[in-house]
Amino acid sequence: MTIVDVLEQNSRSYGDEVCLVEINPEVKEVRRVTWKEYELMEPSPMTHYRREITWRVFDEKANRFANLLMSRGIKKGDKVAILLMNGLEWLPIYFGILKTGALAVPLNFRYASDEIEYCVNLAEVDVLVFGPEFIGRVEEIADSVSKNRLIFYVGDNCPSFAEDYNALTSNCSSVAPKVVLTEQDNAAIYFSSGTTGFPKAILHNHESLIHSCRVEQNHHSQGRDDVFLCIPPLYHTGAKMHWFGSLLSGSKAVLLKGTKPEYILDAVSKEKCTIVWLLVPWAQDILEAIESGRLNPADYELSQWRLMHIGAQPVPPSLIKSWKAVFPNHEYDTNYGLSESIGPGCVHLGVENIHKVGAIGKPGFGWQVKIVDEERNEVTKGEVGELAVKGPGVMTCYYNDEKATDEVLDDGWLFTGDMAMEDEDGFIFLVDRKKDVIISGGENIYPVQIEDFLRNNNKIHDVAVIGIPDKRLGETTLAVIELKPDTECTEEEINEFCKKLPRYKRPHKVIFADIPRNPTGKIEKPKLREKYCGTRLVEAQNRG
Repeated sequence: MTIVDVLEQNSRSYGDEVCLVEINPEVKEVRRVTWKEYELMEPSPMTHYRREITWRVFDEKANRFANLLMSRGIKKGDKVAILLMNGLEWLPIYFGILKTGALAVPLNFRYASDEIEYCVNLAEVDVLVFGPEFIGRVEEIADSVSKNRLIFYVGDNCPSFAEDYNALTSNCSSVAPKVVLTEQDNAAIYFSSGTTGFPKAILHNHESLIHSCRVEQNHHSQGRDDVFLCIPPLYHTGAKMHWFGSLLSGSKAVLLKGTKPEYILDAVSKEKCTIVWLLVPWAQDILEAIESGRLNPADYELSQWRLMHIGAQPVPPSLIKSWKAVFPNHEYDTNYGLSESIGPGCVHLGVENIHKVGAIGKPGFGWQVKIVDEERNEVTKGEVGELAVKGPGVMTCYYNDEKATDEVLDDGWLFTGDMAMEDEDGFIFLVDRKKDVIISGGENIYPVQIEDFLRNNNKIHDVAVIGIPDKRLGETTLAVIELKPDTECTEEEINEFCKKLPRYKRPHKVIFADIPRNPTGKIEKPKLREKYCGTRLVEAQNRG
């Protein structure tokens, strides 16, 4: 079975039921419209607050795009890149690609033109599908990208260097193409975060995708009556693989464009959402809005909201303690994963283990886990080592990069580059990224531990700890601290607060500044290192 089979089964069984809702709070609501009503209208897709489609329409849209691609010669094994913001078009396009036997290649919406071109070339893409937000970036590289490639534009006022997706698919058959797919067929190429330069292309097969569906539903028990609120970008494995639980259960999902606390609570209330996946900054923003009195949970219908879960980064225990104080009836869960393991779920805390908040959990459904030393021998419980995972969701390889593949794959095991520790109860705690560990005077310092401590300070909104060069110790610690709005704090206050830490863990330097995070909520530490290491650190201190 593949996820294409699941979509087609949902279309047959629940065809007239709404499966996807798109909400854009930045646009004034005129009235709610169905997809069929929307298609008869002339205005831009962005002129309506809310749109929706049913399972049958979803499947038909996918079939139309599949038939368009096949009419242009796209076949099994070809690659089709998607450069779109979240919206109702995204997932039907993704499934349309898969129905042809081609590989879907989602692209990060933050990519600059040179990164788009690099990824298109690395993945050997045959077709590029893009939306209105990217006209300028694609136009810059259109001459080189269009050579031997098709370019389809999704939106109004199609630029001259592309073909009109809407006009072309409207004339295509809505009947599914007869392409036989197996779990061992290649399905998608995702890209790494690119924290060490340009991103790597991560190849997954259909077994990976269907396994992620099973993992998600096993962990969070999605049923037909659940409604999942999806906020993160669909190009990323995290958002899409969490949505796969809705796909497998045939339940509704809501795509929310916007991350403001009032947008999230309003969507949960109006759409009766039961499951919400948040990133750490969004959860913090909700709590701060409630704490300040700007938002009152009693103004919303939230009683049906049963599960809040967080992933994509280490979760501060203090955050969950505060969350449970405000939302005592919520189940809480966290998942660990990476794009190389088809996103979240290879390690899973479980709603029944909230007493272990701070841990990422135990091996997820269908997964094996081990922690190893530099020679890749397993360490004993309580020792820090590199986390390795094994299961049906491990990537096939880094596409066109045998050397990088050999560095992280060995006998089915994926070596994650994350440092972890297993406690006496078998729960795994993420210590830090291997490359983020600070070695100061021969002592290993794990920034996440310091960050978790600092987040207990009620003046701090966000924090990142990095290593900076030091002539005597090799490296010392710098804490970059983002304060809560309208809050004042000094370096002396932070130093006093940190006296509860062992001396070697205390930040040697403190800078107050904004914390950069990528679209999936991860702190962009390479940017901080580039900004604050060496002479730039001195300059920043002089300015402060």
